[in-house]
Amino acid sequence: MTSPHAAAGPQDRCPVTGAPAPATALYGPDIDGDALPALYEQLRGSHGPVAPVSIAPGVDAWLVIGHRELLRLTRDEQDFSHDPRRWSLLREGRVPTDSPILPMVGWRPALLFADGQQHRRMRAAVSAALAGINGHELRRSVRATAEQVIVSFAERREADLVADYARKLPMRVITALLGVDERTGRELVEAVAGTVAATSASADASRRMGAILLQLIEEKRRRRGNDITSVLLHHPARLTDEEVLHNLVVMFVAGNQTTVNWIATTLRILLCDPQFRSSLTGGQLSVDDALDLVLWRFPPTQNFPARYATRDMTFGGQHIRTGDMLILGLAGANADPQILPDDGIPVVGNRSHLAFGAGPHICPAQDPARLITRTAVDAIRHRLPDLELAIPESELEWIKSPWSRGLAALPVRFTAPVLPQPPVPAPSRPGEPS
Repeated sequence: MTSPHAAAGPQDRCPVTGAPAPATALYGPDIDGDALPALYEQLRGSHGPVAPVSIAPGVDAWLVIGHRELLRLTRDEQDFSHDPRRWSLLREGRVPTDSPILPMVGWRPALLFADGQQHRRMRAAVSAALAGINGHELRRSVRATAEQVIVSFAERREADLVADYARKLPMRVITALLGVDERTGRELVEAVAGTVAATSASADASRRMGAILLQLIEEKRRRRGNDITSVLLHHPARLTDEEVLHNLVVMFVAGNQTTVNWIATTLRILLCDPQFRSSLTGGQLSVDDALDLVLWRFPPTQNFPARYATRDMTFGGQHIRTGDMLILGLAGANADPQILPDDGIPVVGNRSHLAFGAGPHICPAQDPARLITRTAVDAIRHRLPDLELAIPESELEWIKSPWSRGLAALPVRFTAPVLPQPPVPAPSRPGEPS
């Protein structure tokens, strides 16, 4: 593969020497949620809607930050494949074996890495499993779990809403949906986190993750339950145990971290934007409006790997070669001036954002994710109505990642929580014991 900057178009050459412009690093200690918006605009100004970037040492790719271009990238499976085995750098052995990008883009038998009929077969099973979730039961489950989590820190009159709330709530809910008990769920969370951390311990973590899920699959093969794993195993698509395992990993990793970020960032807006909070309290805006604002301006997943060009082409003004990797620049595309009003602020109620992707691979779990997030935000607003930040807003920090936009912490303080009132007993009738 010719690296992206080696294949750069005319606008990406030095006007003095004519040499290809270097790819911009999309990694490092300075890359976080505060730095990324300015970086996207810098790339847009220098390169247009498709920009050459480096996603790890020695690993170049294209970042697609044009809204129109990203729609084509996600909808056109003929020119842009999901299968990382098409990636030229990998085929040519030019990706270091210890590269931190490999755990994210290594091929697995899951819908995320499949095209065409194979993708449709697996997606049919995943969609059926998600469609089987009862919305009323899920809402009750989330609210009950949220209240349990709130009670666990309420006496302190202070909390970190990332560590104490946003990270705990989705994990408990999602593992229950998969059919995993709470103790095993905690073990699974630790194993998945270790697997994607790309450290020397990742191999052991990956083995633990596989062992936990295989045990779950064996159990659900023997005794079908009312859960996602059981539906995947018994769907007419006839997924293999290996396919079920890797699709569970995709659903858990994508669903859990995205929902954590969505909850925490929505709470940040409600705590830091008095006008928005007042409009929400007064009924002019809804919690869903707050959720959509987050998806537009702070999408929980900033950038998402990857697509692979199936032929040489000109795309977004760049010369793309067969086997080049293209990164979905979800946040950059949402900020594309071509699709925003003149003031750059998304219109309330507009859901044409790309936070969940688009096309055949659009996130199949966005409805349950929205229900979980909305219920989590509603629950804590009602139980802790006087929440306030414990530090100045300027001191809030984002995690250091080019992929996920999540708060590192959200410290708050509050007074006594509003606890559910016990039911009032009916008055006894004359002659009945009271």
